[in-house]
Amino acid sequence: QVQLMESGGGSVQAGGSLKLSCQISGRAHPNAYGAWFRQAPGKEREGVACLGRAGDTTYTDSIKGRFTISKDGANTLYLQLSTLKPEDTAMYYCALTRGPSWGVDCLRMSAVLNWGQGTQVNVSS
Repeated sequence: QVQLMESGGGSVQAGGSLKLSCQISGRAHPNAYGAWFRQAPGKEREGVACLGRAGDTTYTDSIKGRFTISKDGANTLYLQLSTLKPEDTAMYYCALTRGPSWGVDCLRMSAVLNWGQGTQVNVSS
C-alpha cells in the first residue's frame, strides 16, 4: 500500500552537492522513520540516515557530517548530500523503517518496512 519514489540523483564532481527527494504515498505507520540507504557495486547495502516523526536523526559515521536528512510534512523526505566524495558513489534508496518503538535500529536493513526503487549518485574525482 505504501509506495516511495526517489528523485534527484545524478553525476557530480568531487566536492559537489545533490539533494535527493523521496515522495511517499499511502499510509505509513505513525511510528515509522524515514531513512536513506545506499549500495555501491560489490558492497553491502548500508543505512545512511534516518529521521523520526519528532525530528530525531541518526547518521552513519562514514558521512562525517556531510549529509542532512529532512522532511517536508509527512509525504516528502530529503537527503542533502554535500562535499561529495567518490566513495559516496552508490545507488541511494529511501525507506520507511522501524525505530525505537519496535526496539530496533532504524539504520539496519532488518528495520525496513518499505523501499523506494533507488536513485543513482555518481561522484567523479
